[in-house]
Amino acid sequence: MRIRKRLLSLLLAAVLAASLALPAAAAKDSYGRFSDISVGPTAKAVESLRLMGVLDGYANGTFRPEGQLNRAQFCKMAVCAMNAENELGAYRTVTVFPDVKPSHWAAAYINMAAKGKNIISGYPDGKFYPDRTVSLGQAVTILLRMLGYKDEAIGGVWPASYMSAAARIKLTDGVESTNPSAPLTRKDAAQLFVNLLRSDCVGGEEGAPSGAFLATLGLKLEENVVLVSSTAVGPDGKATALQTASGSVYQLDRDTISSGVLNGCKGTLVLKNNKVVTFLPDAEGSSRVVVLASAKINQITDTSGATYAVTSDTRAYYNGEEKTWADAQAWLNPGRSLTLYMGPTGGVEYVFVGGGGSASEAVIVYEKGSAKGLSALVGGVTGYKIYKNGSSANVSDLRPYDVATYSGATNTIRVCDTRLTGFYESCSPSPAEPTKIVVMGTEFSVLTTAQSTLSKFKPGDQITLLLTEDNQVAGAVKPGTAGASANAIGIVKEASKDSIEVELLCGISLKGATTLSANTVNLIKGQPVQVSSDRKGYLGVARLSGGVSGNLNLETRKLGSHSLASTVKVYEYTKDGLEPTSLSALGAGPIPNGQISYAHLNWANQVDVLVLGGIHDGAVFYGRTSVDFEEVMMKDPATGILVPDPTKEPTYFMSVTDGKTTIGPFRLTYDIPGGTYVQATVSSNGIYFSSLKELNRLKDVSNNAWTGQGAVTVEGRTYTISSSVICYNRDNGTWLTLDQAHAYADQADLYASDDGVIRAIEVRTQR
Repeated sequence: MRIRKRLLSLLLAAVLAASLALPAAAAKDSYGRFSDISVGPTAKAVESLRLMGVLDGYANGTFRPEGQLNRAQFCKMAVCAMNAENELGAYRTVTVFPDVKPSHWAAAYINMAAKGKNIISGYPDGKFYPDRTVSLGQAVTILLRMLGYKDEAIGGVWPASYMSAAARIKLTDGVESTNPSAPLTRKDAAQLFVNLLRSDCVGGEEGAPSGAFLATLGLKLEENVVLVSSTAVGPDGKATALQTASGSVYQLDRDTISSGVLNGCKGTLVLKNNKVVTFLPDAEGSSRVVVLASAKINQITDTSGATYAVTSDTRAYYNGEEKTWADAQAWLNPGRSLTLYMGPTGGVEYVFVGGGGSASEAVIVYEKGSAKGLSALVGGVTGYKIYKNGSSANVSDLRPYDVATYSGATNTIRVCDTRLTGFYESCSPSPAEPTKIVVMGTEFSVLTTAQSTLSKFKPGDQITLLLTEDNQVAGAVKPGTAGASANAIGIVKEASKDSIEVELLCGISLKGATTLSANTVNLIKGQPVQVSSDRKGYLGVARLSGGVSGNLNLETRKLGSHSLASTVKVYEYTKDGLEPTSLSALGAGPIPNGQISYAHLNWANQVDVLVLGGIHDGAVFYGRTSVDFEEVMMKDPATGILVPDPTKEPTYFMSVTDGKTTIGPFRLTYDIPGGTYVQATVSSNGIYFSSLKELNRLKDVSNNAWTGQGAVTVEGRTYTISSSVICYNRDNGTWLTLDQAHAYADQADLYASDDGVIRAIEVRTQR
C-alpha cells in the first residue's frame, strides 16, 4: 500500500496547471478572435475559457491549437478554473519550490495549486520543473482530483483507471487524443477544462454527487439559455454585454469583450453578482450549424441534403426576438446559417437564425469587385465561401455599399445589399457614438464599425442605412448617393386612412402614420411596396408592379430571359391577400406574363421576388358556387301565419366555397347556376362579387393524361397543377386531397383558369 500511494504521489506530481498562453493583452484584437480556430467546438471551448480568464492567445492573433502545454501553464488554468484568482496575493512572495522563485511569472499560481488547493505536488527531488510538458493522463488525474475524486475510489492502475473514470463522467468527451502518455495539446486542454466546468463534484469514498463544480465555487448557474447577442448594451452603457433569447441582458464580469463565437449557442450562463463569468455551450452533439437549402413549415433541408423535422410552433430566434418557426421560416432565404438544437428523438427543439460567429463588425464595400477589408474581417482565415443575399457569390459580384459580415461557425462571408432610407428619429447614447438608432419608428442595433459613418448624421436628418444580413446597421450614407438608393421591399399587412404596417422581406416590421384615401387603402392592402419616410412617425409607401417581361417557365426556372434566383421569394394573390407560396406549388407548365403582377431583379440580374395573380378590387378566389333563395313573406289572410308571397319573386343569393372558406352569400347578379366552378373577386366594400367568371371545363380527363402530380395534358395543351388544388367528390358532397381524388376515380373533370392552371378538380363514379 505504501508503494502504491508513493507511486500515485509521484504520478500526480507530474500534473500541473497554467494558462493556455500569454496574458490577455496578447490577444488578437479587442474581440478576442483567433485566426486559426474560428470554427467548431474548439473555438467555442476556447471562448468560454477566455471569458473566464482561464486562457488567451498569442500576440500574432493565433491560438496554436496543436501546441503543447507546460506545467506552469496548466497550473494557471486550474487556479483560474476554480475562480480563485482573488486569493493569489497570499502566494506571490513565498517560495514553495526551489526552481519557482517569486519572480517567476506563474509563481503565485503554482504555489496556490500546491499548498492552497492541494491539487498538485512537486517531484521527489523537491523541484517543480515548470517548463516540462503535461501529458493527457496527468491532466485528467488532476482534474478528477479537482472534482473531489479520491485515489481509493478510483483504484486500479494509473493512468488506465483514471482515464476510464474520466470517460465515465464524460470528462474526456471531445478530446482528440486517446493516448494518456501523449503531450497535452492546447485544444485538448481547452476541451478538458470546459468538460470540467460542466461536471459535478463528488463527496466521500463512495463518490456520491455533491453538486455542479461551478456551483461549489459560489457561482450561480442558469441552464437552457440561448445566447443571441454579444453586442447588447449593458448597465455600463457599452455595447459589450450578452443578451439571451428571453431578452435578458448581462454585463460581463471582467473587462472582456465577447468574440460572438457563442452567439446562437444553447447552454449554461455562469453568473457572479448578476454578472457573467462565462457561458458554457451544451455538448456539441445536441446542436449543429447548417446552411439552409429550403425551409418548410415541417422540415428544414440543408445544403448537404440532410433533412430535420420541425413543427410550426417550434421556438425560433430571428431578427432580435423569439418567434415560432411558422413566423420565421417564410422570411428565410437559402444560404442562411441556422443553428439547430436537437431533441432526444432527433427533432428540432429550437432554431437560432445565424450560425454563431462575430456580428460585432462589418466591412462596407466601396469599389466594384473589391476584397478590401475581407482578410481582416475573417482574421486571416482561408477557405471561406461568400453568400450574397443568400446566393453563392464571388468577390467579383460585390458592389459599392454592399455590407459583409463573417460567420465563423460556417466559415462564410455574408454579404447583404439591403438599404433603407428614412427619417432619423433618435439614438442612444449619443449621435457621436450611437449603439442604437431609431428610423421609421424602428430601433436598429448599430455595429461599432458603423459609428464613424453614423456620426456624420443627427436626429432630424434623412438617412440611408446600410444593413447587415441580420438587420444591424453597418453604415450610413446620404439619401441620393449614387449606387446606394433605397431598395427594401415589403408587403402591406395592415392599412387604414391614417396608419399603415409593412412587413419588409428582410424581416423588419415597420409601422407609422400615413394619409391615404379610402380607395387607396383598399388597393394597397396585401400589395408589394417600397417604403419611405420624411418626418417623425410617418411612413410613405409606393406600390410596385411590372418589372420583367416574358412568360414564367417553371421547368427552366426562367422569367422571359431572366433566370430565377435560388433564393427567389414567390407570392400569390389569394382571398386573404398576398400570401407566400413556392415554385413547386405552381405545377409544371408555363405561366403567362399577364398573370405576373411584379418581378424584381437582384444584384445578379436574376428574379428574386415574384408576385403572381392580377391586382383587383378584391383578392382572387377559386371555388364552387351554391345558390340559395329567400322568399318574400306575407301573412295568410285566413290563418295569420307567414307564408311565401306568390305574387313576388324570391331573392336569390350565391356563395363560393373551396371547402375551407366560403365567400358570401351575396345577392345573385350573375346568370351562373350552383355547382359551377368559378374565379371570383369581391368588391372593395366586401358586399358583392365584383367579378365572377366560369373556369374552363376539361371533361372526363383520364388519369393517364397526368404527368406525375404537377401537370396534365389535354388535347395537346399542358396545364399546371398545384399540390394544394381544391378537389370535390360529387358522389358524396365532400372535399378531398389531390391524392384522394386521383385514387377515387380513373377520370375527372378539371377546371382551368385562362393562365393554364388547374384550379379545381371534381370526381364522381356516376357519369
